[in-house]
Amino acid sequence: MSSEEYNQKHNSRPFNRFESRSHGRYIPVVTKAAVAACLAGAGMGAANAQSSVTLYGLIDTSITYVNNQRTASPGAGSSNWSMLSGNLSASRWGLRGREDLGGGTAAIFALENGFSSNTGALSQKGVDMFGRQAWVGLQSNALGTLTLGRQYDMILNFVTPLGASGSGWGGNLAMHPYDNDDSIQNIRINNSVKYVSPTYRGLTFGAMYGFSNTPGEFGNNAAWSVGLGYANGPLSLGAGYLKINRDSNSANANGAVPTTDGSATITGGSEQIWAIAGRYAFGPHSVGVAWSHSATDDVTGVFAGGSTSALKGRSLVFDNFSVDGRYFVTSALSLSAEYTYTMARFDSSTGQTRPKWNEVVAQVDYAFTRRTDAYLEGVYQSVSGGKGNAVFNASVYSLTPSSNSNQVVVALGLRHRF
Repeated sequence: MSSEEYNQKHNSRPFNRFESRSHGRYIPVVTKAAVAACLAGAGMGAANAQSSVTLYGLIDTSITYVNNQRTASPGAGSSNWSMLSGNLSASRWGLRGREDLGGGTAAIFALENGFSSNTGALSQKGVDMFGRQAWVGLQSNALGTLTLGRQYDMILNFVTPLGASGSGWGGNLAMHPYDNDDSIQNIRINNSVKYVSPTYRGLTFGAMYGFSNTPGEFGNNAAWSVGLGYANGPLSLGAGYLKINRDSNSANANGAVPTTDGSATITGGSEQIWAIAGRYAFGPHSVGVAWSHSATDDVTGVFAGGSTSALKGRSLVFDNFSVDGRYFVTSALSLSAEYTYTMARFDSSTGQTRPKWNEVVAQVDYAFTRRTDAYLEGVYQSVSGGKGNAVFNASVYSLTPSSNSNQVVVALGLRHRF
């Protein structure tokens, strides 16, 4: 959700760059008249265009129980209680800016930082300040939006908001195995040019390209993505495609999706993701269905539990099928559930492995206000067909994987948006 959409939804006003906040109130620091007078005194004319900078963010912290997580002893596992950040929504803060250029056109930008609310550490490995987003662009009512920088691909724009992970309830705990299909927005494209069209009769489309930024290696770690969305009353549909061109034998830390920043959840060569989703609303209630397919060539590893586990093979393919629903008991209390079935095919020099995942997610959420809610969410994941390969043990979200084929996670958390 953009900051503009968030402000409209929550009736909050943008944070003006000439104001500061104190205990929820806005205190003028420098008035626009004073700024204009200073500019005039310096021989500079005050600009007529209106501009604003919005400070926004989200903090999500929970107490989490996991029935089984592998330990340092080979094959051993243990239950664990812990405090974690971002089980539903990744904790973050950011700045969004907009300057009216006239004629229905505006200059826009976004800088967004991810952090762990339980430790204060940065969330994006290998990236300093603005690891979630950093872009600048132009927005036109008639022509659409063009942005440049570190950005999300088109699956986020058109598919993710229609599934449990992105529709406001399931969040990160509802992630498909290893986020193989970018269902929780792990992938960000560096050096990218992105275009999203205006909406015409319910249709919107978009495209983007991420440069490799390396002389003589134009195709090594470049990326491109396209997407299409349709909305008509209670019905919303979306489709997206992402292609990452990587040479598994040649590292490129400056490329579109470098493995050094944690964006790549499956490492290897070329990677492709197709995804489609639909959602139908019945008043405040809704149901959704989604399918996604991902394929990675020359696989070298998968990222799970905070580290990359080696997995050498020719290819790793996933198909994910999910259905979910959300029901509001009252305007503040909601009940939600999702079922996901994932089947994979891993080809290596020793043969073929076909693991299958069954995952159930259930949640109770209570909204104290439009900005603050408490949640109780549980996840059960079961894996079969892994042929004893520990990489294919149960692994919910980015938590430490289980020592066997099953894992149960229960999280009680508090989430606040500002």
